[in-house]
Amino acid sequence: MLSVSAPVEKDAAKQMNPVVLAFVGDAVYTLCVRERLACSSRSHTGELNRLASEQVSAHGQSGALERVLPKLTEEEQEIYRRGRNAKKPTKSKNASVAEYVRSTGFEAVVGYLYLTGQIARIQELFFEDKDGTDQ
Repeated sequence: MLSVSAPVEKDAAKQMNPVVLAFVGDAVYTLCVRERLACSSRSHTGELNRLASEQVSAHGQSGALERVLPKLTEEEQEIYRRGRNAKKPTKSKNASVAEYVRSTGFEAVVGYLYLTGQIARIQELFFEDKDGTDQ
């Protein structure tokens, strides 16, 4: 799966702009979703793209956030709040304002976890169900 060549110290990552964390988190989450779909489906790329788009959209991320929000540590919740409350340079064309701000918080958490080398935590939160199997 993923790996970080040189993880960022947690304190340094916490000082990063939350929109930058979300920028990284968006890419990481998208790659994880696409990798999981490619390895678990015999579908053609058009169908894979449709399935991935449903999950990585602001609406899809908002739904994923609902499932994991109770599992976030205090540290992760703080990163989420910072991402959710950050001033964004763009507006969503296909999501409500609430979904968009929640998805930015979601992406900030993923970006923070990735940059600090917590890849297993990304897998645990977003890609395993309560039984420890892939979602």
